[in-house]
Amino acid sequence: MTPRTIVDKIWKDHEILVDPASEESLLYVDNLFLTDSSSFHAFDQLEKEGFTVRRPKQIFGVPDHFASSMSRKVLDITDPDRAARIGDLERYCKKWGIYHFGLEDPRMGITHVVGPEQGITQPGKIVLCGDSHTSTHGGLGALAFGIGGQSGHVLATQCLWQKKLKQMRVTVAGKRQPLITAKDIVLSIVSTIGAGGAFGHTIEYAGETITSLSVEERLTVCNMTIEAGGRAGIIAPDQTTFDYLNGREFAPKGMTWNKVLEYWKGLPTDPGAVFDTEITLDAENLEPMVSWGNTAEETLPISGFIPDPKVVEDADRRDSLIRALDYMGLNPGMKMIDIEIDQVFIGSCTNGRLEDLRAAAQIVKGYQAAVPALITPGSNLVRAAAEAEGLDQIFKDAGFKWGEAGCSMCVGMNGDVVGANKRCASTSNRNFVGRQGAGSRTHLLSPVMAAAAAITGRLTDVRELTKNMECI
Repeated sequence: MTPRTIVDKIWKDHEILVDPASEESLLYVDNLFLTDSSSFHAFDQLEKEGFTVRRPKQIFGVPDHFASSMSRKVLDITDPDRAARIGDLERYCKKWGIYHFGLEDPRMGITHVVGPEQGITQPGKIVLCGDSHTSTHGGLGALAFGIGGQSGHVLATQCLWQKKLKQMRVTVAGKRQPLITAKDIVLSIVSTIGAGGAFGHTIEYAGETITSLSVEERLTVCNMTIEAGGRAGIIAPDQTTFDYLNGREFAPKGMTWNKVLEYWKGLPTDPGAVFDTEITLDAENLEPMVSWGNTAEETLPISGFIPDPKVVEDADRRDSLIRALDYMGLNPGMKMIDIEIDQVFIGSCTNGRLEDLRAAAQIVKGYQAAVPALITPGSNLVRAAAEAEGLDQIFKDAGFKWGEAGCSMCVGMNGDVVGANKRCASTSNRNFVGRQGAGSRTHLLSPVMAAAAAITGRLTDVRELTKNMECI
């Protein structure tokens, strides 16, 4: 038998038929997540065309984008449109019998945190959502991607027409140094591949560095696949995956667990399987990474200097760099560590999990924030666990604002924004023009680097800050 990749295996197991004219496959969909920001379009389409929800028990609604970080009550949301969208999702979920993680549900959170946390996301599944960062779920061995306006079709049919993409494998070898995080790894990958380098591809992440990651770290890596232009990121399931899922609310139980475990163990890519593109990185010499421009590709080690467009031969790329420097208010040759910031955000579906908050709290403990800083946990369960460990008090003692779960400042559409020309050190995933608010300037970095920036008021090498810390 021809060796197959994990994506090949999942695709074949879900392929119902192939249209020879378009070469598209009709795929069975295991789970669809619906958020408050776009689901009303899908339900409108469903009802206008007279369809019903095909398999409501495989659909999950999560109001994360418009949720307030200051309150769990819809009545406290001052924007009537945001409040209406949250209400729409709850109403439609109730109407069609769809599982709904409402604002006051103790399991509510960001969709891409809730799915894995609840055991809904599982190896070998096809998991979809209207949100582009659905690639996150690939950290548990699922084939997961965003589908935009196709959610209505999936609601009605539990299927999706999709053309198979090319496949890329990114192998990360070597042992990472202390304080080098999953965020640093993926920012390094994106800066190497480029913002469009993985366009038309799925990416499988492999190598000893990747297999040494916890599930939470794997979710971070897969989350930012889209920032390299990839459609989906995936990491093969292993014992770390199985241990994480065992006992979670929606994970299989009893004999079903034993049966599905055998299937999961057969999913990893076969030796000798061929990829369209192979890329290898060495984690041994990785530094903490920080973005400086308006794509995640425009990222440098913290020891680096802002690039000079004059030395770039390609005219289009040179113009792009000039625009990015102008928007970000930076000058060629500046040291990254000399860039002062105005505020800090720690959270999002990239870095709002319990491990992220623990790591940030270790850095913050005993210090005072030099700039306003906001922490929003990835879910209500993460928030409760953090409070049980006293992490919230560490942040509060340092002058941080301790918020409620949700997308918060990552998307800037829920009341949490960065002001015009203000500079934010953010653990989120996107630094596009205006992403965190009109005129906002975003620097992407890890939770420990964000914590260091909050303490010093500038981009800071967390390794230097922690030289004398016994806890690190």
